Amino acid sequence: MSMAGAVSPTFSVNFPVILQALPQIDLSIGGEAEDFSLAIQALILITVLSFGPAFITMMTCFTRIIVVFFFLRMGLGTQQSPPNQVLIGLALFLTIFIMMPTFNQVNELAIQPYINEEMTQAEALVQAAVPLKEFMVAQTRNQDLLFFMDMVEIETVDSIEDLPLFVVVPSFVMSELRIAFQIGFMIYLPFMVIDLVVASILLAMGIIFLPPVLVSLPFKILVFVLTDGWYLLVQSMVRSFN
Repeated sequence: MSMAGAVSPTFSVNFPVILQALPQIDLSIGGEAEDFSLAIQALILITVLSFGPAFITMMTCFTRIIVVFFFLRMGLGTQQSPPNQVLIGLALFLTIFIMMPTFNQVNELAIQPYINEEMTQAEALVQAAVPLKEFMVAQTRNQDLLFFMDMVEIETVDSIEDLPLFVVVPSFVMSELRIAFQIGFMIYLPFMVIDLVVASILLAMGIIFLPPVLVSLPFKILVFVLTDGWYLLVQSMVRSFN
């Protein structure tokens, strides 16, 4: 077959027609500045909500509680019991319970005045940070706070309001981790003693093929239940913030 007489097909693309068929995106919202401002505020709100987990973790008592709970589970040796969902849920509700006075202050100083249009959004954010700073500084070790103040060359401040959040938050987190590890050590120590006693008894009986952790697990759970461990642990952590 001869291809000499074949005519190659031609494609003509009409770009203006295609562009007209595409959905148009108009950035001018009715030309009104108020509507545009509401759209920006909605975008800012979505951005703030995306940082919600970091806020809960870094600026509240959640860090200390969840670390202590994980130390408790490691000390008991129960692996995945209680599961992470239960521990995180309990830690979250304890955080709300402990932080409720602070949240009420934030509501009175910032949220309600902003809703009533008594202050601007920027002023509301500044006022909302004050109760949080007071809570965090009250739980922060002076050494940790002074360390971060020296790093940014802040010598003295007249009040807590003058401390920036990027200084208060890492200082607070360091102090919370230190306290959580101290509590975790106190929880872990009696369980470790039970493990050592059980291991010594098994070794004296010549039972070397049975894991001591497997034998000591029921005894550790029994001791924890008989001493009302959950009540004592939660009570001590809640009172530690008061």
